[in-house]
Amino acid sequence: MRRRPSPVITSGSGAGTGAGTTVRTFMTKAMQFALLVSGVLFAAACGYVAAPETEGTRLLPPSEQLTVREGWLETRHGLLLDMMRRHDIDMWIVVNEEFHDDPLTEFVAPPEVYVGNRDVFVFVDAGEAGLRRVAISGYASEHLRRFFESPDDPRPAKEVLPELYAEHDPQTIALPIDGRRGVTRSLTMSSYEWLSEILGDEARARFVSAADLIEEYLDTRIPAENEHYRRAVELTAELSRRAFSIEVIEPGNTTVGDVRSWIVDRYWEYGVEPWFPPDIRVQRRDVDNPTSRGFLAVAPDDTVIERGDLLHMDIGFTYMGLNTDWQKMAYVLPTSETDLPQGFKDALAKANILQDVMVRLSRPGKPAGEVYNETMAEMEKLGIEAMIYSHPLGNHGHGLGASIDFRAAKRADDGAGQAKKLRAGSYLAMEFNIADEISEWDGKKVWIMLEDPVHLTDQGWRFFVPRQESFYLIH
Repeated sequence: MRRRPSPVITSGSGAGTGAGTTVRTFMTKAMQFALLVSGVLFAAACGYVAAPETEGTRLLPPSEQLTVREGWLETRHGLLLDMMRRHDIDMWIVVNEEFHDDPLTEFVAPPEVYVGNRDVFVFVDAGEAGLRRVAISGYASEHLRRFFESPDDPRPAKEVLPELYAEHDPQTIALPIDGRRGVTRSLTMSSYEWLSEILGDEARARFVSAADLIEEYLDTRIPAENEHYRRAVELTAELSRRAFSIEVIEPGNTTVGDVRSWIVDRYWEYGVEPWFPPDIRVQRRDVDNPTSRGFLAVAPDDTVIERGDLLHMDIGFTYMGLNTDWQKMAYVLPTSETDLPQGFKDALAKANILQDVMVRLSRPGKPAGEVYNETMAEMEKLGIEAMIYSHPLGNHGHGLGASIDFRAAKRADDGAGQAKKLRAGSYLAMEFNIADEISEWDGKKVWIMLEDPVHLTDQGWRFFVPRQESFYLIH
């Protein structure tokens, strides 16, 4: 296994995107897990060499990531009791299975590797005593003991769970079941029956869905996360800028598959993991643009990138349990051109107008469907053809929370009880497209597709890095 130094992102200049950065390489995910489990200087023992000190922002090595994330976890646990009470939940149980991790585990417990047949995390509203946290694990862990009652000589769940039930008599026992999203329905049928058998019929009758609690818990951002998430967004910007440049693309030779492979290889180098495969789309002046599900279709891997192509990229990865999602546009200059045609500049300016409107109309506590309806109404008034499909972002790429899209608008139309409201501090992938006719392409309609991670303040959405206000140009 090749050893890699930590990545360093140093500030540079980039037209409109703020993406001029330099990245040094990172360790693999396998080594990250080894560090998290061992808690020792594994990297030093294996010849890990730190990057030279330079100015700029450094992605953290795995051992430091664990320390920071445990700090976030302490803050999250401090918020949990009030959340449980808002949702009338007396006990919340998360079960992690061997070789089948629950997607909640790394966010309710220290983000380590868990190898017990079943590791169980229990949160109990203990009344005046506050939040009681109990971990039932087959293996003792110093990290677990920091957050949970977790003895050095663990006792089996068939003893501990009935004792907790008898002591606290919870009227509602929340489980990740019956939710609309994977993370809110993650409990397996086997573990559901196992809990039912251990706790008995009376307790089983008190099982309820934890879906609403899980959504609030995962959609609530910790201010301390922002700095580290910004680093991830900066790296995403750097990868897109480099991928859409002559470093990677030689017009007439490089294929879409070559670009996608380059991006995947960079993920591996930097020790981050994709949460979806990178997509590249190509629009051409004299070729009909294929569509899929109402959107511009992804280009086949064997598509050769030519001069005059309008390119689009959609990428995102996971770092420290947080996910980026990013779409940008590029233009491959023909030999006869030295600048982007004015029609494309005007189209991008219209896309920026839509972003401005969404920022202005969004405030904490406002129903997301209202933001969608009001934004689309302004686009219609301005004569801008737009589609908006923005979604929550954070611990998952398609996160839990309020989306700003046609579905949110429908919930708003169905009644206030169905409308989800924007949450202060939440992250959003501001994702949309506009279609515009380009005079230089004989009036052909093209798609400008953008996506940026943003976070919600009392003044509206704020970008983690500057948005795209000019195309990447490939000479």
